[in-house]
Amino acid sequence: MKNLFIIIALLSLSLFSVNVNALDRTKVAEKASDVAPLLIGETIPDITLFSSEGAPLNLRQKVAEKPTILLFYRGGWCPFCNAQLSQIQMAEEEIRKLGYQLIAISPDTPDALKKSISERELDYQLVSDFALQATRQFGLAFYIPKNYSDKISKHGGKTQSLDGDERSILPVPAVFILDQKGVIQFEYVNPNFKVRVKPQLLIDAARYALEGNEAVM
Repeated sequence: MKNLFIIIALLSLSLFSVNVNALDRTKVAEKASDVAPLLIGETIPDITLFSSEGAPLNLRQKVAEKPTILLFYRGGWCPFCNAQLSQIQMAEEEIRKLGYQLIAISPDTPDALKKSISERELDYQLVSDFALQATRQFGLAFYIPKNYSDKISKHGGKTQSLDGDERSILPVPAVFILDQKGVIQFEYVNPNFKVRVKPQLLIDAARYALEGNEAVM
């Protein structure tokens, strides 16, 4: 029961930390606090991304294979993201036992994903959104100042931008728990990139999402 209250509180944080009144979720927000992500009960978009090997990956088809925990992160250059990827790796076995697959999405290129997989010793799948399709259609995209993108470049990172727009774009870090139809069962979206969902809370939310679906069937 305690975990349930925590999950409900976390859902509330997710909803109230974003602007849910925006009509066009694909529009890039001027700052992280203005993004308008997809919400619980909505279905994820039908888009094609790329594996770390550069192969096309249809997200809806992949999610149809089994319940999915979808993680959005800023890139392998981000120390907070790398810490989260490693924490999720530690919880990966328990998440898989629940019947879920783990997919982490970032604007990194496939080659950069390979480097992250090797350096972090990750067993789950990293997917490239270098064209920013998922970042925009999930309502997570926001512009970053040029001095910040320059700082990222100095640390060996690379940011992406849209054709005809020189401004760099990043996703607000987020986690979505999906059923096999691609319907969002749980989400955590926080414009403060330093604050990430804890692995144990993610496991509890994943378990609760499964129990909720079983109760409906």
